[in-house]
Amino acid sequence: MDLAFLHPLYERPGPWASVYVDTSRHTEDTPHERRLTARAMARGLASQGADEATCRAARSAVEDLRHSSEPHGRALFARAGEVVLDPPLVRAPRADRAEWAPLPRVAPLLELAGEDPVCVVAYVDRKGADFELRNALGREDAGGVTGRQWPVHRTSSVDWSERHFQLRVENTWEHNAAEIADALAVCQEETRADLLILVGEDRERKSVRERLPKRLRDLVVDAPHGTGSRLLDADVERARAEHVARRAEAELDRFRAGRTPDDEGRAAAVEGVPALVEAAREHRVDELLIRVDGPDAHRQVWIGEDADQLAVRRTDLKILGEQHAWPARADDALIRSAVATDASALSVSEQEVPVGGLGALLRRP
Repeated sequence: MDLAFLHPLYERPGPWASVYVDTSRHTEDTPHERRLTARAMARGLASQGADEATCRAARSAVEDLRHSSEPHGRALFARAGEVVLDPPLVRAPRADRAEWAPLPRVAPLLELAGEDPVCVVAYVDRKGADFELRNALGREDAGGVTGRQWPVHRTSSVDWSERHFQLRVENTWEHNAAEIADALAVCQEETRADLLILVGEDRERKSVRERLPKRLRDLVVDAPHGTGSRLLDADVERARAEHVARRAEAELDRFRAGRTPDDEGRAAAVEGVPALVEAAREHRVDELLIRVDGPDAHRQVWIGEDADQLAVRRTDLKILGEQHAWPARADDALIRSAVATDASALSVSEQEVPVGGLGALLRRP
């Protein structure tokens, strides 16, 4: 997950109100329920020590969602009476919640707002293709291409003239497949799509796939149900989930291999809070791996005003010259450091790797 969008949260001092709202339920009572949720969250923040202006800002922002048709939810981060960032979620949170802490509570975003593969669904036939852009927030038309319209169907005759006609049919199919592949490649480049899902007859899909640039062929997925009406949301979600799982497993494989030191005794991956804190202070983290429910994720560390002022013990910060220190969750503190050093982060579900739930792939020296 690219963490650059979180920069505004670390350009201002804390403490912060962090709010997660489920907007996946839509009934006649939803506006009233959201108003009640807004009041409850404001009271909860106040009980945790939040200032009145920030409580009002959070309450107002949640109330503004009472008519929202967003399919999953919204995160809200506020301080000093202002909502600074309010990203939409691509998965609904398990429950509405509001927290007040020295750092914004951003680690849940790795699961709830990250890894949202963009798909282009191509409905292919012999005459052309229609493209549809899909992500967790919905779908939209992405254009298409119309190829040669005639001739496109074979005949059963075997005389010379009909064989000549069938050759022209073959040429038309090949021309149209090339046109579709070219248009699909342009669409992928413009949308930065992670997946290309092909819907249609086996022959048409194969013809298009073979004509795509080699760099895109690993992105292609064949629709499980072949031809027909618009591809079901469940099929798209399955393809997206499998893509995320493959990426996570590939990064975990890199992590497992990187834990073994090389001939010079240097490891390309570390795990555990002390090692991660040291790597973060030295700006060596390239990608954080976080299991949100891991025991190390909520372990307490100490932070200063700057992102690289991070330590396992409070006394360590004083040694580093920081006079002010606050306790923070390890996952949120490490994400702050990752944002400051342009590192990325990935949510993983493997129960044993990294040990404790926190690890990192390191930058090459």
